Amino acid sequence: MIESIVNSLAGLSVWELVAVILAIAYLVLAVRQNIWCWAAAALSTLIYLFIFYRASLFMESALQVFYLGMAGYGYHQWRGRTQRDEGLAVSLWPWRHHLLAIIGIVLLSALTGAWMERNTGAALPYLDAFTTISAMLTTYMVARKILENWIYWFVIDSVSIYLYVSRELYLTALLFCVYLVLIVVGFIRWKKDYDGQDPAVVAEPA
Repeated sequence: MIESIVNSLAGLSVWELVAVILAIAYLVLAVRQNIWCWAAAALSTLIYLFIFYRASLFMESALQVFYLGMAGYGYHQWRGRTQRDEGLAVSLWPWRHHLLAIIGIVLLSALTGAWMERNTGAALPYLDAFTTISAMLTTYMVARKILENWIYWFVIDSVSIYLYVSRELYLTALLFCVYLVLIVVGFIRWKKDYDGQDPAVVAEPA
């Protein structure tokens, strides 16, 4: 197994390496709530769109198109919408939002996975569908600065590691291992910012 990983890493494409570097830059900047995280996300997304398509992870590939749109949306949201140009505040979702989100993710993943299993040659269709659908919701949560997005990402990225190893995308799997560490850092940092905010500006956004 280790020898296989080493050989695969040695044969990595330059494009996958660039995508990984940009993806790490995105998450590090997101942890710092730096608006340029969305530029790094857009560039990494463009590269991964083609990488995942070639690996027959069709839902993951389609997800990159969504990410491109969310990069623009996230930039707009984080830029600040008040006359004083204040940035978007970190906020929490009520438990009802999370309940609906989890039910929706499970149902849509099951339906999409079943359709892909019957109609496409997708590898691991149910896991592919789960990571894609849940990531779409969680990316929206990042764009809105919902604190709990980090918890969602921890679950998604843990599943994604298995998915990428199974398709011999070892560097991408390693990237997601790094993500798990950064996710914990991100949650702690955003929670600290949330606790330090004026309660009047941290109500759950529309």
